[in-house]
Amino acid sequence: MWDLDDMKLDFLRMGILRHYLRPVLSATSSRDSHQLSLSDSSLSYEGSSLATHLQPKAATLVLVSTSFHPMVTRSKHGIFKPKAFTLAWPLPTAFLADYEPPTAKLALMDPEWFQAMKDEFSAIHHNNTWVLVPYNPKMNIVGCKRASAEFNYMEALDKSLLFLEAQRAGKLPTTQRVKWRGDSALKDGFLQGVDLLGGYYDAGDHVKFGLPMAYTTTMLAWGVVDYRKEITDLDQMGYTLWAIRWATDYFIKAHPQPDVLWGQVGDGDSDHYCWERAEDMTTPRDAYKIDKDHPGSDLAAETAAALAAASIAFRPYNSSYSNLLLLHAKQLFSFADRFRGLYDESIKCAHQFYTSSGYSDELLWGATWLYRATEEEYYLKYVVDNAEYMGGTGWAVKEFSWDNKYAGVQILLSKILMEGKGGAYTSTLKQYQAKANYFACACLQKNNGYNVHLTPGGLMYVREWNNLQYASSAAFLLAVYSDYLSAGKAQLTCPGGQIQPLELLNFAKSQADYILGKNPKSMSYLIGYGPKYPIHVHHRGSSIASVFTLHSTVGCVQGFETWYRRPQGNPNILYGGLVGGPDQNDNFYDDRSNYEQTEPTLAGGAPLVGLFSKLHSLSKSKVSYEQETPAVPETKPEVVPVKFTHSITSTWTIGETTYYRHKVIIKNTSEKPVTDLKLAIENLSGPLWGLSPTQEKNTYQLPPSLKTLKPASECIFVYVQGGPQAKVSLLSYHY
Repeated sequence: MWDLDDMKLDFLRMGILRHYLRPVLSATSSRDSHQLSLSDSSLSYEGSSLATHLQPKAATLVLVSTSFHPMVTRSKHGIFKPKAFTLAWPLPTAFLADYEPPTAKLALMDPEWFQAMKDEFSAIHHNNTWVLVPYNPKMNIVGCKRASAEFNYMEALDKSLLFLEAQRAGKLPTTQRVKWRGDSALKDGFLQGVDLLGGYYDAGDHVKFGLPMAYTTTMLAWGVVDYRKEITDLDQMGYTLWAIRWATDYFIKAHPQPDVLWGQVGDGDSDHYCWERAEDMTTPRDAYKIDKDHPGSDLAAETAAALAAASIAFRPYNSSYSNLLLLHAKQLFSFADRFRGLYDESIKCAHQFYTSSGYSDELLWGATWLYRATEEEYYLKYVVDNAEYMGGTGWAVKEFSWDNKYAGVQILLSKILMEGKGGAYTSTLKQYQAKANYFACACLQKNNGYNVHLTPGGLMYVREWNNLQYASSAAFLLAVYSDYLSAGKAQLTCPGGQIQPLELLNFAKSQADYILGKNPKSMSYLIGYGPKYPIHVHHRGSSIASVFTLHSTVGCVQGFETWYRRPQGNPNILYGGLVGGPDQNDNFYDDRSNYEQTEPTLAGGAPLVGLFSKLHSLSKSKVSYEQETPAVPETKPEVVPVKFTHSITSTWTIGETTYYRHKVIIKNTSEKPVTDLKLAIENLSGPLWGLSPTQEKNTYQLPPSLKTLKPASECIFVYVQGGPQAKVSLLSYHY
């Protein structure tokens, strides 16, 4: 398909001539070349003579007579090959004029050239040779380019997950695909007496900020919950679940007691003074927490939302882990609700980097996800009872991000309404949906002027600093809302009219395509995707040679002098990182010091996992690709011969501490006897009965009286402790 704007002016010039020269030869005419002389009085053709009136202009053309065919071509060298023609008078004024517009945009601004282009379009369309799209006067022409080929969303998805692997902190697994990264931050939490290994570095630095990390996890899990089939069909479910678990395992360790959550490791100020690899870090790794005396409702509620969403994601694959996540989610939500306050007033060093605008949206967000995970009416009643007080039905927003969850809450609750599950809460849920519609209409420019700003190239523009994170989050949200509307056989009602769900999805696709290269710069803003992408990325690990290549330590100042100011591109490609992106005029400057545009973040990339999965499922040509990273076995959740079932059999309170009696059933789910069973039990702070400790730390085995666990047989052990349950996993076994 050709777009009229894509026609070059040289083609247009020849096209106008062709349109006004009409065929006169029969189908049996000779294919020999003939001379056609145009003068002010006659037209002579070898073998015939035709007379016409012409203006005093002369030209000589070499024509090749051909059999009749509606198509006329011109080679790239300018050789004009039409049929035999007579001249039709009058020629268009635009063709006779000395002035020729240098660009299509200027041609369209000239009434005579515009009319000539319309006539040419009509002629080609009438011949049924090409399918052309008429020019829309409201379109903003950014250049004369052919339509780009369909994007490979499968490749984009895989690379988005690779970025998360590059951001891992702690002890890296043997299945790590990003080979230029090594182990790092192995003593996080050590000074505070808590194990805070793991989790993700936030962006181009090495701080583990809890709020954006939790939002990242929620968005990854939401992608799995809504697009489970799509991600599975792409063979990416294993990688996606491990991306989620790398964060949720960290959150479990960061939540050692019901009313305590460690919300940050590292300090942004000291971290930013140095330019060094994570493996070489010399900056302080102090950890910061919230508790009942130093509350952080926004941080605790967002973490509760992340764990609740993740519990749904893991439920079909690992029910015991899913239940553990849900237990922590409930405790964290209760903590967030009972002890209210802004987290950055308790963790003050986070304020200048991730300032919270409030915690009401996170409380509604956490309750909404807990309702979806549990279907317990308490949580639905919570969002209804607090709808007005917390702004859920009051705030009409044009942003969805790590800081502002209102649009997400409103769209999730609209799903409940359209499924007919509102019951006594239907009236309030309709108010939530009205605000969800406001957000969607604002994105689609259908809100009577109260719309999201778009750049000339069509990108949503919210803020100067790392703007693409807002576009990616909104695009994912519109994609899922499109699905909810379609499932409910509903339309989007905007001040500008009724909108079909497909229009929301098409807008979401336009944002994804802009990110991948359909933009005025013809640049992919997803690092490592496409032929042109940012190479001077503001990222410490990517910009310094790997520890496996450069074995010597790169110091704090040396990193700035040798690597930060280096004019060459980064030595390590940070596949899948979504940079901050262009400004409001679609301008982008690929400079390592331009952190507002060239720094990637967790929060920006996470929504793309679900979005790319959805778009690939709709793709007309589902092309595959060969990964540019070393092939490794897919890290799908391991199938083990035993199943762990956790339950709490009793609770009691002594002073201010609540204690739980945990019972764990170990069941052999295989068809073979299992021997030499060894278990790892982490986060155990109380006494345990029913297993025998080994000489290895945190490692246990079956008691001497039960060396073999037969098929379908069970073993039970019990432990007592305050706070969340211990983490039980299988270390080794024999058949």
